[in-house]
Amino acid sequence: MTPIRFQGRNAEFFTTLRNRINDYFTDNKIKPTGNWKLYWKTIIISTLLVVNYAALYLVPADSFWIYVIYSTLGLWFAGIGFNVMHDGAHGSYSTKPWINKLMGNSLNLLGGNAFFWAEKHNVSHHSYTNIEGADEDIDIWPFLRVNPSKKKLWIHNFQHIYGLPLYTITYLSWIYIQDFKKYFRGKVVDRPFKSKFSTWKHFEFWLSKLVYLGIFLFLPGLIFGFKVALIGYACMAVFTGITITVVFQLAHVVDGITFVTDKIDSKEPLEAIIVQDDWATHQIKTTSNFSTKSKFLTWALGGLNFQVEHHLFPKISHVHYPKINEIVKSTCADFNVPYQEIPSLFKAVRSHLHHLKVVGQLA
Repeated sequence: MTPIRFQGRNAEFFTTLRNRINDYFTDNKIKPTGNWKLYWKTIIISTLLVVNYAALYLVPADSFWIYVIYSTLGLWFAGIGFNVMHDGAHGSYSTKPWINKLMGNSLNLLGGNAFFWAEKHNVSHHSYTNIEGADEDIDIWPFLRVNPSKKKLWIHNFQHIYGLPLYTITYLSWIYIQDFKKYFRGKVVDRPFKSKFSTWKHFEFWLSKLVYLGIFLFLPGLIFGFKVALIGYACMAVFTGITITVVFQLAHVVDGITFVTDKIDSKEPLEAIIVQDDWATHQIKTTSNFSTKSKFLTWALGGLNFQVEHHLFPKISHVHYPKINEIVKSTCADFNVPYQEIPSLFKAVRSHLHHLKVVGQLA
């Protein structure tokens, strides 16, 4: 495991920013965790997911609507992940730890595993954003080349064409391949788990996978037939996969974003991966916001279009990101720290595809 060192010296920047954010919450007498807006959203999305699932059993087994309903179910999967699980896993949903744990564990019912998510996302991705060999979220070579330091294959010339279709299988890869790799290897990329994987966690892993399959595949299969259930399940997986993957990619894999390599020209192993910036500046250089003026996207995506604010302050609930956005931007301007924000979803997708094209065709 190669050590990672942040060598930048800009402590005053993050200290000032943190103080300004703290002052905002103190002056307005509000808590940085979730509020009634988040709790009502949880009720709405959870209810829609349950109703959507129940609707599967209200249409004829040979009806095309089964596949439509399965597909929309995938969107609610993503909605729960963005809005409920994500805040819970970061401890920003509530001031009560047991509620955060409960909300974070909602991922177990959606096919994933809350323990592995915390290790992969909270520890690996948030600590070492866009650093090769540490951030599993960019560990997608050879399928995609997002960092020019990675070896170029002929297929990468076309990754801007096949990238979006490829994202349709990422959810299936996550729950059936990546989770099991972590389970049997005990690592995220090449880094051992930070927390202990207890006996209960082993039991929870297998039980939650079986319950998930029972609810969303085997029970429908018994009623509609397994051919119908498998096709429907695939539709759900496609919509879940492309939704969650595109949102992530627009935050960290677009034009102008920084990547840190874990290789050198001689191909000898590094004594340490050196990051030239301090941690906070690195987070901003490796992250981009998009479409922050859209109230609908902010609501639907759980504030993940405000990725800069999220990476700097993951313990703050997403319901506060629009308010602290201006504080972050003004502080970055005061300290001459570059801040990237793409104005629309369409332009963000275009920027992502352009990045794939440029890096994919770069020698």
